[in-house]
Amino acid sequence: MAYSDVTIVVDERDDLFYTRAALQAHRPGEGRIAVQPTPASGSPAALAHDMLYALGKRLAPGPNSPDVWLDSVNAAWLAAAAWGVAMGVRHVVVPRAHLLTIRRIDQLLAWRESTGAQLTLLWQKPPRGLPPVLACVERRISGREEFEALLAEPGPIAARPIFPPVLPAETGLAAAVTVGQSPARQPPRPGAESTRPGPPAPPCTGAMATAQLVQAAPALKIGSEEAATLAALAHPLIAGALSVLAFTRAGLGSLRFTRDLDITGDVSAIKLHGVNHRYCPLHAVPDWARPLLAGARGHHRLTPRPPGDSVFAPVVLAEARHLRAHAGRLPRLGLSLPAGALVP
Repeated sequence: MAYSDVTIVVDERDDLFYTRAALQAHRPGEGRIAVQPTPASGSPAALAHDMLYALGKRLAPGPNSPDVWLDSVNAAWLAAAAWGVAMGVRHVVVPRAHLLTIRRIDQLLAWRESTGAQLTLLWQKPPRGLPPVLACVERRISGREEFEALLAEPGPIAARPIFPPVLPAETGLAAAVTVGQSPARQPPRPGAESTRPGPPAPPCTGAMATAQLVQAAPALKIGSEEAATLAALAHPLIAGALSVLAFTRAGLGSLRFTRDLDITGDVSAIKLHGVNHRYCPLHAVPDWARPLLAGARGHHRLTPRPPGDSVFAPVVLAEARHLRAHAGRLPRLGLSLPAGALVP
């Protein structure tokens, strides 16, 4: 059995049992979510927003919302796919799928292809109304016991937590190096040569290689309420970028050069970069921020941009106003980002 296959649950009589069972099966921590489509919404990105909501993400309200760029269908579904992968979603159940348009069914199928998760659609009307794209689905069930068994099946990817245990910080040569410093460079004096241009430097090694030589600087602590607010941000790049600024207190410019390879495979450390790589510290990633950085990295990997590009470039440059707006909504973190700091 291919877990990534689509399953149609035929419920001609619209039995409340199926809807109730689907909603009760919503356990994001176990890799299963139930997505309830918003009734009669004409927004092109509505179903993607419903998916983000099921993943625990909340879009900022208001006509001038900093999440307005997620009104774009492609941007919203890309964010939903990145979070789905980062959070280890393995099974998505969609009640009342018979009310979805063909376009939104196609969007769901494309999301499944991106994430590899299993997709179960509750078709709560006679199956003769199935659109052609679903009529060819081989796996159909129509009994209560079959549906309960389906919800109990293991999924195609591991449930959360998807991160391997963090290895001890002091391995190899780490014990011989001062915490947070590069063995080749000393930390600059505040406001001095760290921001002045200098001769070109070769590209830095990634976080994994650096972690063999240095011990990551410990993460700064933030309040649980602020961490929860960051975790609920809908866009993976904004959530990831603000989380890094919160636990490192680094300058925003450091994020402009952060690549995929600057985040360790287990998302336990991130390497930031100064101008001309004069000071490129390694920082430990706290547990609360690991899923957020995993979402940002997942977003980067789902785009056609080259692996060597900056992970956070779209929000640091092209969409900087949204990053500033979200930072302003977190006054306790003191992440006020002046416009000048975001100019390339």
